[in-house]
Amino acid sequence: MYPAGGGSASAPPPPAESTGVGAKAKQDEESGGKPVMVVLVGPPGSGKSTFAEAVLAGSAAGRPWVRVCQDTIGNNKAGTKIQCLKAAADALKEGESVFIDRCNMDREQRTDFVKLGSTLHADVHAISLELPAKVCISRAVSRTGHEGNLQGGKAALVVNRMLQKKETPLLTEGFTRIMFCNDDSDIKKAVDLYSSLGSSDSLPSGVFGQKSKGPVQVGIMKFLKKADSSSVEKSSDPKLTLSERKPEHQDAVSKEENVEAGDCSIEVKEELNEKAENRKQAKGSGSYDIGSHTLAFPSISTADFQFDLDRASDIIVESAADFLRKYNNLRLVLVDLSKKSRILSLVKDKAAKKRIDSSRFFTFVGDITQLLSKGGLQCNVIANAANWRLKPGGGGVNAAIFNAGGEALQHATKKCADTLRPGSSVVVSVPSTSPLHQQEGVTHVIHVLGPNMNPMRPDYLKNDYTKGCKILREAYNSLFENFASTVQSYMRKQNNDSVADKAAASVITPSDSKMKREGSHESERMKKHKSFQPILTSKKQHEGPGSNALNRSGTSLGSSDAPNQATEAGNKNSGAVAGKSWGSWAQALYELAMHPDKYKNSDSILEISDEFVVLKDLYPKAKKHVLVISRMNGLDSLADVKKEHLPLLRKMHSAGVKWAQKFLEEDASLVFRLGYHSVPSMRQLHLHIISQDFNSASLKNKKHWNSFTTSFFRDSVDVIVEIEQHGSTTTSSDDKVLAMELRCHRCRSAHPNIPKLKSHIANCKSPFPSYLLQKNRLLSSSTEHMDCT
Repeated sequence: MYPAGGGSASAPPPPAESTGVGAKAKQDEESGGKPVMVVLVGPPGSGKSTFAEAVLAGSAAGRPWVRVCQDTIGNNKAGTKIQCLKAAADALKEGESVFIDRCNMDREQRTDFVKLGSTLHADVHAISLELPAKVCISRAVSRTGHEGNLQGGKAALVVNRMLQKKETPLLTEGFTRIMFCNDDSDIKKAVDLYSSLGSSDSLPSGVFGQKSKGPVQVGIMKFLKKADSSSVEKSSDPKLTLSERKPEHQDAVSKEENVEAGDCSIEVKEELNEKAENRKQAKGSGSYDIGSHTLAFPSISTADFQFDLDRASDIIVESAADFLRKYNNLRLVLVDLSKKSRILSLVKDKAAKKRIDSSRFFTFVGDITQLLSKGGLQCNVIANAANWRLKPGGGGVNAAIFNAGGEALQHATKKCADTLRPGSSVVVSVPSTSPLHQQEGVTHVIHVLGPNMNPMRPDYLKNDYTKGCKILREAYNSLFENFASTVQSYMRKQNNDSVADKAAASVITPSDSKMKREGSHESERMKKHKSFQPILTSKKQHEGPGSNALNRSGTSLGSSDAPNQATEAGNKNSGAVAGKSWGSWAQALYELAMHPDKYKNSDSILEISDEFVVLKDLYPKAKKHVLVISRMNGLDSLADVKKEHLPLLRKMHSAGVKWAQKFLEEDASLVFRLGYHSVPSMRQLHLHIISQDFNSASLKNKKHWNSFTTSFFRDSVDVIVEIEQHGSTTTSSDDKVLAMELRCHRCRSAHPNIPKLKSHIANCKSPFPSYLLQKNRLLSSSTEHMDCT
């Protein structure tokens, strides 16, 4: 079941048994022939369309081929991935072989097509077009009349962006055969090979033509500079340079699915070292479980609670947009049973106007309790529009989910909570004995309660839409944040398993990129370390009970060879960075927290108490930037925090609020945010109070910026709520977050470097994202109630 014109990034086809394809596939196998799905992989200008058209024109062996092109799927206009999936499914069911003509640059973009082919019993091949960046950019820039209108100067940007994100296709994704085309000669051989493929013929499995890995795109930025000066003038907007593109021109970069290739000829290498290549593929594979990263949810309060649909659709779209900006690789699906659903239509139109990525937020028509079995949509987490008693009954979604989940879901819900207040949600793990888990793969149900505008139901708001809209926003924000926490817990468990496997095999190999980044920041770290050098050098003068000045082997804590045992113990339970060692520079805050009297006369120390120390950040990343450092021994980072530490966290938060208020009295134009780094670079739990101007010479690079403006930065109020509900907090050490492109924290526009970003921020008047304006995540002179307690 597919919504017409929907924007799904992941909607595998219905199972073969439900379409009558199973018998046909079995007949095909017995007759010796199976349809083939060929997933073309390559950036714009690599020649995907030319390849497919050449095979279609030259095929004389009797195998019927169909080209599914995203640039023309919508009545000769650009369409969506889900339309491509449906067209491919229809062709495979008719026994036709298919070329998937879209960029398919990463595993996530390819996953649904691989699942589709496997479900419909087709051989799934990948052809990766490995032409040099120069060739692809030159072709994309100079071509005219392209189906997807990707040509001129903006094409160079898109090619560069896509090549940076490219993931090499692997057999472990589910492909039976992968071919790499490295030049025009390879391309011609590949075209001839597939043109001569008869209806009963099949090709050997394996990996063919892959060259040894090396610096694939050396000099691409140098080439782009040439494209900037020579080709941008040919584009439709001659005044727009590569480094100064306007926000409306960024769609070509962000909407990768609507980008296709231009003219090219392709060919295939000989089938060499098949077994060795296959081993390389298996060894280098990673897994991405799209179902665990997808939330299916109904429209809250618009059915039985009679909330205004227009207002509700605004809140859904705004909340989803804010959430997706905050979290990467997560998807939201709004589900309704009716094809004529007005809420789906409203949300879809408003999301399109906001230019929300349709691969990450889309609508779906179907039964939320049968998304996988009847709709082919894999969602491990679903939301329930619950009643305040968290009981079955009533009707609609609530009755359907409890009926599908059976008694197992009822018992699990009762263990988590007895009631639910409007605007809140609760996560329930679905037992493996539940039919919902066994048949649909649903692992979690998030019960959420919205506002009531129905006078016949409890908590009637008497058409007070000011209050109602506030509660509905809180409900969606609570739902989405609980979904994010669920995914993070899942990823943490996966990482734990991976870390355990590596430890068992004695494999500890930090990535070269991480070592390089750490080396690039060593100078600044050592500056901080030197600022606290008197403590480190005179450590023995301050040793006392509980100071942990020496570990069991007698190694000094100031040594980078001394692992933090408290952290290791905590990590076993929390799933954070297991076995983390703190270098001597990273011990500075710990030493200060343990012995603050040493620095009580320092101008950097603002406050000392029994629980914490307030310190000016020695290298502030904004006009005002201070740290509230815990004095509790063994509490090194968020990974060590448990429920018993909540009183301390609240006191630290209150201290941060107090200092923010003091700074606001001095400068009412400032806006503050309080939060923790998911994985801090310095030992000892510390809370950042940082003004949002980010006007500081110490903010120098992408890592600095992204550590305060992405999901790596955990808001203090969210951390406290999460620990209250779950007993611990989730942390993410994903280096990709810190390496993300530079985007304004207010309007989300992209910028090429820190100086240009700072220049933009100084003049940006856009409002902050709405999720930051809630729950006192931002503190300003107009904030009424600042304390979380």
